[in-house]
Amino acid sequence: MVCYTVPMVAAVVHYVTRRNIISWKTRVHQFWLGLLLLGGAIFGIIDHLWNGELFLIRENIVSDLLLGVAITISIFVIWVIIVTLDKTSKKTPSKTQ
Repeated sequence: MVCYTVPMVAAVVHYVTRRNIISWKTRVHQFWLGLLLLGGAIFGIIDHLWNGELFLIRENIVSDLLLGVAITISIFVIWVIIVTLDKTSKKTPSKTQ
């Protein structure tokens, strides 16, 4: 049950990368991605703590890690949707009366 490690590793890698790439430091979309990845990792940790299986490693660790990959990909897809909606809403002129 180590599926939470994949979004946690992705959050740490994103954080380090964001600190080292100057153009990412001020971009709000990169900040959002960091928050989503961190939220996914924290959710997984809390879920596993709640069920008493935080450090439980099953026989088939590959399926647990693949679940973590699926969670992380889902986070990225949601992030892309949020960024796309944000960019589209800024391009559409608002109607004022």
